[in-house]
Amino acid sequence: MYRRRLPHWRIDSSIYFVTWRLAKSQPLLREEERTVVVDAIKEFVGERYDVWAYVVMDNHAQVLVTPLELYALEEIVHTWKSFTANRLQRDFKRVGAIWQREYFDRIVRAEVPERCWGLYSYPIVIMYDAD
Repeated sequence: MYRRRLPHWRIDSSIYFVTWRLAKSQPLLREEERTVVVDAIKEFVGERYDVWAYVVMDNHAQVLVTPLELYALEEIVHTWKSFTANRLQRDFKRVGAIWQREYFDRIVRAEVPERCWGLYSYPIVIMYDAD
């Protein structure tokens, strides 16, 4: 188990549902800023983690992810948040903390089918397909 303010349970080879949110002082993400977050999520697919699905909304991101051996989920999420915060500050002139310090994760206790179900009922979810 990894702990910050919230407990974060860990089981090897699990699929995790992860959510992180913008800091309260930040305005909503614009489309080009959301693209920075998407690119960060996709950067190490197959090397550090597998992604089943993701969505980047105006004020938060959600990912279904399985860390690969040798990589801890907290390191993966830290990389996403740190890289995107730096890019959003540099390229879009955002100031201050970009993301809330804590993130939410939950172990998915069911098999995720090859063509994964959506996180929302309307078509904003990107199903990741490496092909």
